[in-house]
Amino acid sequence: MNPPLLAIQTGHSHLRRLFLLRCVAILAQFTTLILLHRFLSPDFAWTPMLGAAGFLVLVNALTWWRLSLDLPVGNLELFLQLSVDVLVLTVLLYYGGGSTNPFVSLYLLPLVIAAATLTRRHTWGMAALTLACYSLLMVWYVPLPSGHAQHEPAAAMQGMDHSQHDMSAMTPPAATASPLEDAFNTHVLGMWLGFVISAVVVAYFAAEMARAVRIRDAQLTRVREETLRNERIVALGTQAAGAAHELGTPLSTMSVVIGEMRHDCTSPEQLENLTILDEQVRSCKRILDSLLSHAQETSDELSLEEYIRNVLDEWQLLRPTVRYRFKLEGIQPSPRLRADQALRSALLNLLNNAADASGASPEEMIILLRWNEERIVLEIRDHGPGLTPEAAAKAGSAFFTTKQEGRGLGLFLANATLDQMGGSVRLSNREGGGATTEVIIPLRGRKT
Repeated sequence: MNPPLLAIQTGHSHLRRLFLLRCVAILAQFTTLILLHRFLSPDFAWTPMLGAAGFLVLVNALTWWRLSLDLPVGNLELFLQLSVDVLVLTVLLYYGGGSTNPFVSLYLLPLVIAAATLTRRHTWGMAALTLACYSLLMVWYVPLPSGHAQHEPAAAMQGMDHSQHDMSAMTPPAATASPLEDAFNTHVLGMWLGFVISAVVVAYFAAEMARAVRIRDAQLTRVREETLRNERIVALGTQAAGAAHELGTPLSTMSVVIGEMRHDCTSPEQLENLTILDEQVRSCKRILDSLLSHAQETSDELSLEEYIRNVLDEWQLLRPTVRYRFKLEGIQPSPRLRADQALRSALLNLLNNAADASGASPEEMIILLRWNEERIVLEIRDHGPGLTPEAAAKAGSAFFTTKQEGRGLGLFLANATLDQMGGSVRLSNREGGGATTEVIIPLRGRKT
């Protein structure tokens, strides 16, 4: 599966869950407002509270329309969606007693969702937003009307009682309620402090746990892809071994027939064509013999310059019409490299791809080899039309090719070979035209 498609599905899944959760929240808000008006007090600021709930309905309707679009849902969009929920909740709590409202703990819900689905940066942003809204509600809010309605008559009755029993007492009537008020203020402050601690804990531990889960899923996906690729390579290797064994007989037959045709032919032009054909058949035999010999023998170490020159000489025999210029950049002597048959095949595939891309261009291909203490870099610069967006996105995938008669295996096998060595292949377009194939082979920390 392509990473963009996976990102689209994951983002849409999170937004769909948020849409369903918001539907439940809207229903709960309207139900709570109706019950408050019916059984508690009709003195609430109903217009702004209903307006906030109605605005949330509009946002949810737009979210439902957004889910029908085939566009990726990013972390920023999810963060803004949750921020809207926090701000609407803040408006409702502002007109409902502020931090004294028992529903103030609902601030933890968007924070938990952000920690489970978003990145660490967005999680801490949500923690800061909820803490700021909660802190503002400690100072600015509309008191609950039921609390004031009960407190004022009680205070008046206390004042009347004091005046009847002791007219000379100078203590204000409200003084008798100060311990209760202090306890209530302490309780509200404790609620705020508990929310701060909970928000920090959720933002840190939940975000780290979600990040660890995402890293583990990415690693499992990468392992599955590598296993699938290795299975394909093993299958291709088995088929290649069988093909190498079976090709010996037809190549020998072709060689005999070409010899007989050269003996009977009198035309110089045909003799030249038969000579070229005989050289190609001999090259095929030599490649098959090389495959068998390298499979039975251990690879020797050569200097990097000698190894690359040997590969280029062999490639020139296969592609005699291609013109190239070889450049070296690095401190002598060049590092030593194991003459690995798989690496040789990978480099030949990449060179052939560059030659095919250049086509009939009269300009020379540039092959640049440079190295330092940590890695080797081989650049192959062709003079073709460059990479299309589709080719740049799918390059290296199995069975993907832009050639009419291609198999889509050359770059795939080269990628697999270099990945086993801890290296990589990078393809990019140049400003002046053409593409550059960059082969990177590390000299330290290579895979075994």
